[in-house]
Amino acid sequence: MPIELETERLRLVKFREDHWEPYAAMCANPEVMRHLGAGATLSRDETWRAIAGMLGHWQLRGHGMWALESKATGELVGRAGFIEPAGWPGFELGWVLGREHWGKGFAREAAKEALRYAFDVMERDRVISLIRPRNAASIRVAEAIGEKRVGEVELLGAKALVYEIRRS
Repeated sequence: MPIELETERLRLVKFREDHWEPYAAMCANPEVMRHLGAGATLSRDETWRAIAGMLGHWQLRGHGMWALESKATGELVGRAGFIEPAGWPGFELGWVLGREHWGKGFAREAAKEALRYAFDVMERDRVISLIRPRNAASIRVAEAIGEKRVGEVELLGAKALVYEIRRS
C-alpha cells in the first residue's frame, strides 16, 4: 500500500472513496485537463476507473500517485506522484491540481517531496516529467525542482517535452 508523506502544507495519501467526488469535479474541468492525456475531460465513471488504476499502479509497481490533501482544510487539492506503466518512456513524476488551487505552490511542494522520496528512499537514479509544450505552469514546476529539458517524445498522440533530473 502507498506510503504516506507530508510537507509543510500537504498530506500525500492513498486515494480513498471520499476523494472520488472532488477528483471527479477536478477531472471534469476543461482547464485542468487540457494538457493531460488526450486533453479531454473525464466523466464520473471514468474518474472512478482512473482512481482504481492509480491504486492498481501501487499494487503492481510499488509506487504511484498520491492524493494531495490540504493539512489546513483536509480537502483534496490534486494529485502527484509516479507513473511507469508498461511501454512508458521512463519513471515519471507528475502532478495536477484542481483549478482553484493553482498558483499557490502546491504542485512544486508535492513534487519536491515526491522527488526526495524517489532519490532517498526508492534510490532511483533518474526521474522524468512529460509535459505538453503549452503547459507553462508545469514547465515552471519542473524547472523549480531542478529538472532540465532533455528532449521530446510522442505520447498518447501528441508531443510531450521530456524533463529530467538525476540523483547526484
